[in-house]
Amino acid sequence: MYAPRVFASMIGALLAFAVATYFLTQSLPRTLIETIICAILLQVGYFLGVLYLSWKETKARRARLGDGKTMGVSHTDDTSVGLPTSNMNRSEPLNR
Repeated sequence: MYAPRVFASMIGALLAFAVATYFLTQSLPRTLIETIICAILLQVGYFLGVLYLSWKETKARRARLGDGKTMGVSHTDDTSVGLPTSNMNRSEPLNR
């Protein structure tokens, strides 16, 4: 869900909703209130959609990694880090 495209689509949908509501009610204040309510509902829907996609991705990532528990990997080990710590604590200069 690309955010600028979603917001542009939301504005277009709100404009169409406002025009249709105005033609149905012939009332500018009611059209404004209903359009604001529609905008809030669209934002809540967008937020829930992003939340769902994040949850789904996290669930898939944990499934791919085996959740770390089934593989017997301890996250407190120094060996679980990609770089060895012995090379990080050298007192030698980096430029030789």
